[in-house]
Amino acid sequence: MLLSSAARTLSVAPGVGRRAASALALKYSKALFGAALKKQAVDKVAGEVDAVATTLKSNPELREYVFNPTIPGKERVSTIDALLGKVEGSGAKKQPVSDITKNFFNVLSENGRLGETEEIIEGFNELLAAHRGELNVVVTSATPLAKDVLTRLESTLKQSQAAQAAKVLKITNKVNPSVLGGIIVDFGDKTIDLSVQSRVTKLNNLITRTLILR
Repeated sequence: MLLSSAARTLSVAPGVGRRAASALALKYSKALFGAALKKQAVDKVAGEVDAVATTLKSNPELREYVFNPTIPGKERVSTIDALLGKVEGSGAKKQPVSDITKNFFNVLSENGRLGETEEIIEGFNELLAAHRGELNVVVTSATPLAKDVLTRLESTLKQSQAAQAAKVLKITNKVNPSVLGGIIVDFGDKTIDLSVQSRVTKLNNLITRTLILR
């Protein structure tokens, strides 16, 4: 299997299957994780930022408002309150959001960085996985992969040095029709690109170079 040798040697390209977090976003991610770790509240904060990500995905109107950089300061504060209010829930299930998370999102708002929330959460989750000894692998395909295919992929990926060094290997199948066929496997900040789209792009680049040389 083509993935077998690729996984063992981890011959990789820079992040292709997913958006690479910016250096600034990672700085915020580390600040949030460091604060949570210092207060021994990693699990609580992790649950809260995960809830924030879910809320933004399920509420397009709120998402658009949160990410709008033209909103005045006072309105941004109200927007953060509304966002965290949804995270807290209501009634008997209401769970107050930690001061760490509240303060962090207020800082993002004040600094005009709410638009990078998703990247920051992604970076936080990577730090969390490393802290827990987990290796999160994202397998991107044009259509959902069958369970037996994912099982075979897991067996192959376990042969890699990165997986052997981890305590837990977690595989997520992400669907993206633009890859056309094949798969893209992300190991943290590393990528094994076995997609048809990648081959088409390489072919197009080769044709372009050939025409230019003529």
